[in-house]
Amino acid sequence: QVQLVESGGGLVQAGVSLRLSCVASGRTFRTNAMSWFRQSLGKEREFVAAITWSGGLTSYADSVKARFTISRDDAKNTVYLQMNSLKPDDTAVYYCAAGPITSRLRGPYDYWGQGTQVTVSS
Repeated sequence: QVQLVESGGGLVQAGVSLRLSCVASGRTFRTNAMSWFRQSLGKEREFVAAITWSGGLTSYADSVKARFTISRDDAKNTVYLQMNSLKPDDTAVYYCAAGPITSRLRGPYDYWGQGTQVTVSS
């Protein structure tokens, strides 16, 4: 099993930055891909960004590209999501996910965190 714990969410004004963290524990060797998804009220959970533990390859949703940056700290088993220039449309619960491959779909991910709320006011 792999446990994922997110933190760093909060209520902020538009234009500011936040950094989310996801700490992975347990059998993390079973996962190569770590990703962030988000879900707004009444909407489907959507892909935000992904990174591989090996090689650090990254991918982003078009809506966050150039504003968000995903990174990892191997020593801490932690993945970060740096979110800049936040907009009210970024308001959502942000979830960390782990799986064997990166994907923009939820299916390939075996493990999910409990989520952290990000609210951006205008």
